[in-house]
Amino acid sequence: MREKLLISTGGGDAPGLNAVIFAVVNSATRKGWEVYGSRAGYGGLLDRDDLIRLTPEDVEGILSLGGTILGSTNKGNPFAKPVENLAGEIQILDISDKILANFNRMGFFCHIAVGGDGSLEIAHRFALKGMPVIGVPKTIDNDLEATDRTFGFDTAVSTATDAIDKLHSTAKSHDRVMVVEVMGRDSGWIALYSGISGGADVILIPEIPFTLDSVCEKISDNELHNKHYSIVVVAEGAKVMDGEVISKGKGEMGRDEVVLGGIGEWVAGQIRQRLGKDTRSLVLGHLQRGGSPTTFDRLLALRFGAAAVRLAEAGTFDHMVAWVPPTMTSVPIADAIRRRKKVDLESDKVQTARDIGICLGD
Repeated sequence: MREKLLISTGGGDAPGLNAVIFAVVNSATRKGWEVYGSRAGYGGLLDRDDLIRLTPEDVEGILSLGGTILGSTNKGNPFAKPVENLAGEIQILDISDKILANFNRMGFFCHIAVGGDGSLEIAHRFALKGMPVIGVPKTIDNDLEATDRTFGFDTAVSTATDAIDKLHSTAKSHDRVMVVEVMGRDSGWIALYSGISGGADVILIPEIPFTLDSVCEKISDNELHNKHYSIVVVAEGAKVMDGEVISKGKGEMGRDEVVLGGIGEWVAGQIRQRLGKDTRSLVLGHLQRGGSPTTFDRLLALRFGAAAVRLAEAGTFDHMVAWVPPTMTSVPIADAIRRRKKVDLESDKVQTARDIGICLGD
């Protein structure tokens, strides 16, 4: 009997997901295994129609595609799934036992779960219930501590940098201040990388609480040096010193995590009010998640997928693939999701920003 392997993609999408699927399918098939994909996270373990057989022919040509051919969801926590009852009320149910039973009944020997910290936490909980799980880290935010880089980050930075490049000409034409809000949750990796590469005047990241005095001083200094426009890059989780993170409220269906967003418009309003400058804001949002993965992300995703299959062959379950340059390794999922990776304020990148005159808000 041939071994059967299951792969799913959960949480927010990221460029490179299809490359992971490609690598898993081709690597596993060469070992004589059958590969199945679960649509919409764990959907394939609830509805057979959402479970699809994947062969090398099925994944041919998907390397360059953004998104995921399996679909994804950030509302599919089987341990707390919102279900509407006959009265039209939403109940939160634990359906994990049903999913585990279906996994075993269908004869899978391993589940490769591709996702961020939320999806990997769910995978770890299934591992504790007896499901053989291997995690593959996926987040454009690059905020998983155990791996040097996550695929999707390089593409998101490239998208943000390209947008900043384009804003220079329009800002200069109208003597405007342009405030660009980028993703990253409570880590400033995207803002820092794209801000430095895009020649921003100000970069605001969650790791450095900022003051509006510092921001406005930099913009005023530009004026004194005959530069009548400025580019401000702000991470969605940045916050003013002694202030609160600006958000859109709680997540859907009672999720604890707040939905970030709005800091860019707030900063733009404050600059406009304090300096009287024509100031506009732009939220890049999900644009950073879309499009074809860069060469770096494509190769990294392929390496993650192939490494996951090697871990499956070795029986190294409840572990996550991690890139610790120059090699691929593995770490226990519990260790990988213990805390989010923050920007090191003593790093060369932060020092470079300061050396070339970028204001970091402090």
